[in-house]
Amino acid sequence: MIKFFSVVCLTILFSITTAKAQNYKTHKVKEGETIESISKQYSVTPFDIYALNPDAKKGLKPNSLLIIPKPKIDVEPKVTITKELKGFKKHRTSRKETLYSLAKEYNVTVDDIKKYNTFLYANTLQKGDKLQIPIFETTKNVETASLTKPYTVLPKEGKWRIAYKFGISVAELESLNPDMGEVLQEGQIINVPNIHKEKENVFDDQYSYYKVLPKEGFYRLKLKLGLEQDQLEALNPGLKESGLKVGMILKIPYNEAIGSEETRSNAINLADSISDFSSKHIAVMLPFRLDHVDFDSISGTKESIKKDPYLNTSLDFHSGILMAIDSLRSLGISLKVDVYDTKHQVSEVESIIKEHNFKDVDAVIGPLTSKDFEKASSELRSYNVPIVSPIGENLNLYDNVFQSRPSADLLKNKIIEYVKSVADVKNIIIISDSKNASVASQLKQEFPNARQVYSRKNKDGEDENYVLVDDIKNVLKPGLNMVFLETQNEGFASNVTSILNSSIQTENLEEHKPKIDIILATTNMNAAFEGDEISNEHLSNLQFTFATMSKTNNTVGTDSFIKKYEEIYHVTPNKPAIRGFDLTMDVVLRLVSSDNLYKSVIESPLTEYVENKFGYKKKLFGGYYNDTVYLVKYQDLRIVEVAPQEAVQAN
Repeated sequence: MIKFFSVVCLTILFSITTAKAQNYKTHKVKEGETIESISKQYSVTPFDIYALNPDAKKGLKPNSLLIIPKPKIDVEPKVTITKELKGFKKHRTSRKETLYSLAKEYNVTVDDIKKYNTFLYANTLQKGDKLQIPIFETTKNVETASLTKPYTVLPKEGKWRIAYKFGISVAELESLNPDMGEVLQEGQIINVPNIHKEKENVFDDQYSYYKVLPKEGFYRLKLKLGLEQDQLEALNPGLKESGLKVGMILKIPYNEAIGSEETRSNAINLADSISDFSSKHIAVMLPFRLDHVDFDSISGTKESIKKDPYLNTSLDFHSGILMAIDSLRSLGISLKVDVYDTKHQVSEVESIIKEHNFKDVDAVIGPLTSKDFEKASSELRSYNVPIVSPIGENLNLYDNVFQSRPSADLLKNKIIEYVKSVADVKNIIIISDSKNASVASQLKQEFPNARQVYSRKNKDGEDENYVLVDDIKNVLKPGLNMVFLETQNEGFASNVTSILNSSIQTENLEEHKPKIDIILATTNMNAAFEGDEISNEHLSNLQFTFATMSKTNNTVGTDSFIKKYEEIYHVTPNKPAIRGFDLTMDVVLRLVSSDNLYKSVIESPLTEYVENKFGYKKKLFGGYYNDTVYLVKYQDLRIVEVAPQEAVQAN
C-alpha cells in the first residue's frame, strides 16, 4: 500500500512538474466548483480542461488536481474600481504635514481631500487647519475578457482551414459552435478564440498539413513524417507549450504523400455556383479503335465490342459523358464537345493535335492509356490547355496535367491512418505472400508491435498460397484484432478470409472463451478480393475495410443519374460509365464556376458526384493530383462508406 501511495505521489508530482514546464497551471478543486466556473476563472474553455483531464468528465472531486492550459486569448481582463463615500474623519493639521502625506496616511487622493475641503483650492495647507477626510468603501470589479469573438466565414472556407487559422482542432471549433452545421456557408457568423489578428495562422499552399491522430506522439510522427520534434516545433509556434493533442493540425514541409485534411470534408455543390454561362469548349480523347470494328453485320459489331477491351471501356465511359452533357445543358450550360478516336496509338494522338485547333479548348478529357496521355499532355503544354487523366496514375505531372485518379500511396496512407485511429485495438497482424513482402515490411515499420504471418512455401521456397488455421489462431489475442491482408492471389485471399471468419469468437464464460473480434483491412484492394472464391458473407463478418478512389452507389433506382441511364440504355451503369459522368460533370462545372480549371482548385477544394470525389492539390513544381479518397467497408453484404466517427472508435 505504501509503494502504491508513493507511485501515485510521484505521478502527481511529475504531472505538476510537466505542467509548469509547459506553462500550464494546476488547480485544486474546491467544494461546489464546476468545470464552467473553473474555465471562466482561467479564461479557457471546458473543452481545454477536458482535453488535459479526461477523468473530469465523470465529475469533479474536492481536493483533486486539474491541469489548466495556458489561455488562447490575448485580451487582458478589464479592471474597474468604484468608490462609495461612507463618512468623514476629522483631522487637525500639524506643522510638517502636507496634502501628499495626509493622502498617503488615509489612503485617499489629494483631489479627494480638496473636494471635501474647498478652501484648499485657493489656500495652502496651514498648521491647525481643521479638515474632514473622506472615508470610502472601494469595490474592485474584474470584467473577464471574452473567450471568443465573432468571425465571418470567408468564401470557400471550411472548418479545417478556420480551425488551423485560430490554432485549434476541428473538434474545439465545433465545441465553440454547437449549431454551426456540417458545411459552413459564406457570410456565416461563428465563434472563434479571441486572439489578436497578427497571431492568426496563415495557410500556405507551399506546405502540407497533417492532423494528429489518437496515440500519436513525437516518435510516431518522426517515423511517419521524417521530422524531429524540434523541426515540428519550429514550424508550429505554440506546439512546444501546448504539446501534441489529438486533432491538432500541424504545418509540415510539402509532402505529396500526405493528403490535405481540408479536402476530406465540406464538398461543394458546383451546380449552385455557376457564374459563367458563356459557351465552353472541351475535347475528349478515347481509344475507340473504330478501324478494328467489323461493321458488316450487327453480330460482327457486337463481337468486335466484346473482344476489344479498349472499345468496350471507351463506349461505357463515353455513355457517361453523354449523360453528363445532357445534365449540364439542363443547367443552362452551353457546350461544344469534340470527340476523337486515339486508336490507342501515340502517332494518332500527335496527328489529332496537329490537325485541329486546340488553342481555344478549355479542357481535354483523356486519353485513357498512359503513353497516349503522355504525348497529349506534352503537346498541349505549350498552349497551357488543362488535360485531365480519367484513370492514369504515376503520370508526369506537367503544369497543365490533372491526375484525377488518387495515387496508390494516398490509398495506402488512408487505411494506415484509419487503423491507427481505431480505439481499443489489442493486436495488429500482417498477413502477406512473398510478392507483397515489401508492403508487409512497410506496415511493420508503421506498427512495430504487429505480428507477421506469411504464406506457406514449398520445398523450392515458392509460395503455396495458403496458411494453416494454427498459423493465424496462434497470433490472435482476446479483444479487437486488426488484420492486414496483402495479396493479389485469389486462392490465398479465400484461404485467409475463411480462417479469419471462423476465428471470430463470442465471449463464453462457462467455457472460458474470451471474445475475439477481427477487422480485416488491405492497403491494396484488387481483383483477388472480388473473385468467385471469396465469400462476401465472410468479408461482411470481418468488416473488410479498404481505401478506394470511388465508392459503391447503393441508391440504385433512386439516384437521378442511374435512373435516367437505365431508362436510356436499359442497363445499370458500370464503373467506367459512372466515372465518365462524374469526371465530365466536375470538369465543366469547375469551368463555369471559376475563371478556369486551374483557379477552380483553390476556389472549389472538394467536389463530389455519384461515386467519385475530386480534391485537387498542386505539386510544388508541376501539375495537379487528386488527393481525396473514400474509406469503405463491407457491411451486411454491401460496401458502405466508413462514417467519420468510426475512425476513432471500435465497431
